[in-house]
Amino acid sequence: MSHKITLIPGDGIGEEVSRAAVRCIEATGVDIEWEEALAGSDALEKTGNILPKEALDSIRRNKVALKGPITTPVGTGFRSVNVAIRQELELFACVRPAKSYPGIKSRFSDIDLVIIRENSEDLYMGVEFEEGKESTKDLIARISRDAGKNIRTDSGITIKPISKYASERIARFAFEYALKNNRKKVTCVHKANIMKFTDGLFLKVARDLSREYAGRVVFEDAIVDNMSMQLVTKPNKYDVLLLPNLYGDIVSDLCAGLIGGLGVAPGANIGEESAVFEAVHGSAPKYKGQNKVNPTAMILSGVLMLRHINENNAADLLENAVKEVVLEGKSLTYDLKADPLDPAAVGTSGMADAVIAKIKNR
Repeated sequence: MSHKITLIPGDGIGEEVSRAAVRCIEATGVDIEWEEALAGSDALEKTGNILPKEALDSIRRNKVALKGPITTPVGTGFRSVNVAIRQELELFACVRPAKSYPGIKSRFSDIDLVIIRENSEDLYMGVEFEEGKESTKDLIARISRDAGKNIRTDSGITIKPISKYASERIARFAFEYALKNNRKKVTCVHKANIMKFTDGLFLKVARDLSREYAGRVVFEDAIVDNMSMQLVTKPNKYDVLLLPNLYGDIVSDLCAGLIGGLGVAPGANIGEESAVFEAVHGSAPKYKGQNKVNPTAMILSGVLMLRHINENNAADLLENAVKEVVLEGKSLTYDLKADPLDPAAVGTSGMADAVIAKIKNR
């Protein structure tokens, strides 16, 4: 079967890791026609738009995209390109597996977690009021009047909306994901003991929905600060973690640390109509063009993409090739070596070559 898929190479190191992943995906023999589109700082330079309409339209047409890391200004200017893509395409579910691969340096050796994060609401929705603005002062005055809470007048404010609709949508996604992937337990992570009307709603909706899955999927909940401690002491107690947006972002990076870092952490953003697959790590522009960085996270994001388009044999082939290269320990980038100064370390393209060789030798 032929697939038409949008490719957004990204910028910084995005171009290199994306091309490496594409080569590895194509080596599996899957018939893919790539439709290339721009987003990020390179798009801004070439088109004057950091997120061109053409890129979004391409994903809407093709339903599936592979996206490299993208640089977004920090603190000022355009809000995250990644967040904008998720919001524009209603990619409400962020799926980030955290899985141990023998040969990757880590304090743990048998991690197999999946973080499912609600993508559309919470503090990342971007409803903010800047310090000093009249609208902010008016809001502070209204909060003081209606809630009896005294907020300093020199405050900036971010609103945290969590709805029943979005909470049920992501909770159902988590339970269905567990069933489809032979997972046994979903843990809802929250701070409902403090934020009773937002996190409390998220927890209530998930708990109510869990009754539909009783006998098929175990449900439990955990407070986010306690969960952070549990994950670095007893991570094997957990399976699928269901979280609101902000906690999901933080905890998914924590879980990446359990398996060796962001360099081996793949990700997917999935909606009713479209899905975008991307490495969790950033664009690291200082390494651009050096053929140095680790492509594993991007290649494993390609594995997730192949499973999404029901090319499961190709996904298994690619994932097993990555496992073999990592376990063999020869053709690895510097960050995956026991000694980062090991002169035998290969570059981005060299590691991709090793993965492709494993595929072809099967």
